[in-house]
Amino acid sequence: MDKQELGAFLRSRRERLRPQDVGLPSGPRRRTPGLRREEVAVLAHISTEYYIRLEQGRAPRPSGDVLAAIAGALRLTDAESDHLHVLAGTAPNRTGLHRRDVRPSILALLERLPQTAGFVMSAACEVLAWNDLAAALMEDFAPLAPEDRNLARRAFPGPERADETLYGISDAAEFRLSVVMQLRTTLARYPCDPAVTGLVGELRDASPDFARLWERHDVQTAPMLTKTFRHSAVGEITVDCDTLTLTERDQHLVLYSAPPGSPGAETLALLNVLGAQASDYLH
Repeated sequence: MDKQELGAFLRSRRERLRPQDVGLPSGPRRRTPGLRREEVAVLAHISTEYYIRLEQGRAPRPSGDVLAAIAGALRLTDAESDHLHVLAGTAPNRTGLHRRDVRPSILALLERLPQTAGFVMSAACEVLAWNDLAAALMEDFAPLAPEDRNLARRAFPGPERADETLYGISDAAEFRLSVVMQLRTTLARYPCDPAVTGLVGELRDASPDFARLWERHDVQTAPMLTKTFRHSAVGEITVDCDTLTLTERDQHLVLYSAPPGSPGAETLALLNVLGAQASDYLH
């Protein structure tokens, strides 16, 4: 049970709610945003003292029933409710290391995908495997050191690498937010993995933007269904974005494709011919 993170998460969810969101009267003007602690306690049918202690990181581990009641009171999404249970230690918690080895069948699949840029990403946002079209669309990951293949570091490069770009993508702000959310859920699952804790600490120290988003305690974002890249060799290219979860290794297979006959499909075909030497992006 991570008492401090649990308390901070509960507090962040409580402060985002208005009384009218949960069927309570607004009443007189409030000095601080969100619901009061006693209101959450009433909605969850638990004592106010116990809820206050939870937020302060002083309470013993709550039961699954209590957590479910709090999740309902705070109107948590499924992802947020799962995160709450992980922080409280009432859900399976991966206390080991996140996996970086990719299944051979997935490696073979990447090479067989027609006109599709694909790569495998670890729970800590590391690009673990990729095909030639992904290298042409994004960058050639092969000559990079493993730590430089991390998309979180690419999204939040820090002052010394501020000139780096996110492959010219149109939804850079949304992507950065999704990176923060993924790392927060990953840290909850792998609290003892030095690669994960070190990455989060590094980004919090190096990037004020990351630190600001991290303090929001968000753990769910809308899926990115399309993405537009600005590529120096072929110009703008809009692709469909699909992410498949490889559950047993806690990895993601990310696929960029385009409908047959569309401008995006034609540009992907051109990139396929040009190869990885085309991955020099406009800054």
